[in-house]
Formats: sequence, C-alpha cells, structure tokens
Amino acid sequence: MTPFGEKLRTLRGERGVSQKDMAAAIGVSAAYLSALEHGRRGAPTWTLIQKIIGYFNIIWDDAEELARLAEASHPRVRLDT
Repeated sequence: MTPFGEKLRTLRGERGVSQKDMAAAIGVSAAYLSALEHGRRGAPTWTLIQKIIGYFNIIWDDAEELARLAEASHPRVRLDT
C-alpha cells in the first residue's frame, strides 16, 4: 500500500464512505479506486486529486499533504524470481 492509498483509506474510514459510493461521486470505477488504495496504480492525476480533496472537503494543510502523498506514491514493484 502506498502512503497516498493509506491516507485515502483512512479518510474513507473516518467518514464511513464505501469505495463504490466514493468512486461514483468522483467519476472513477470502484476497481480503480481499490487499485489506488492498494498501490497497484500509479499516482493519480492532479485533476483526480482535486476531486478527492473536494469530495472530502479537505482544506489548507490537509489538502497539500494529500497532494504531496500522491506525488510521492508509486505502485509497488514486483519481481518474479
């Protein structure tokens, strides 16, 4: 799980929002949202970050932290051995 994914899951949990409901509200699939949370997708676009910030009504420092976490989050690298 990426730092962004952990924060996103925490925000959803604090507000009691399901992935399905949040995904529908911000215009992505629940599968994509799940992949973001679990680190199977790269960092979200700036536009998607803004939608998430608006969805949770996050302001100031919290919004900047979420954007910073998104930039720093990359999917896990898996090596087949």
